[in-house]
Amino acid sequence: MELSIVLQAGGKSSRMGQDKGLLDFGGVSLAQFILEQVDGLGAETIIISNQPEAYQQFGLPVYPDVYPDIGALGGLYSAIYHAKFEYCLLLACDMPFVSRPLVEHLISLAPDYDAVIPRLEPKEFAEPFRAVYKKSCLKPIEGAIKSGQRRVISFFDEVDIRFVDQPEIESIDPQGRSFFNINTPEDLEHARSMLKS
Repeated sequence: MELSIVLQAGGKSSRMGQDKGLLDFGGVSLAQFILEQVDGLGAETIIISNQPEAYQQFGLPVYPDVYPDIGALGGLYSAIYHAKFEYCLLLACDMPFVSRPLVEHLISLAPDYDAVIPRLEPKEFAEPFRAVYKKSCLKPIEGAIKSGQRRVISFFDEVDIRFVDQPEIESIDPQGRSFFNINTPEDLEHARSMLKS
């Protein structure tokens, strides 16, 4: 299966005060740290960012949002839209710890669904920015955007989703580091201490 790897680096990072993807993390940028963990997994790797000049350093194609200033749903649409291949693995730049066995499991499930999305407890807590999407999601997402919806889950009822729930996740990533999210300077320090350990 030919797959696009898409690093979503387009957030405003208001709580962090600076672009999260460019933060130092173990001697490299957070974006580079994530990209190295999925090296060789896809047939192409691209970055979605509304500051493309800041991400040229990675030597990868960088694309801005198709629909700017509408938040995460617009970022998700842009990732799938700009991906060259039918399937894309979407990775947020603020979740540094990629479990390669887990993302390989998500990818293995993808051919039978429009999307494969991890879901933590409580079960309504989907993780759409460490998930696999098919091009068939584009039209439902665009419809949600054009109807004024902004929540990432707003198109879920329109597509066939395979949710990967917490017990299934924990069987592959028992430490649960995959979904540790960096939103604040305190989160960043915690993640750096996890990296050292």
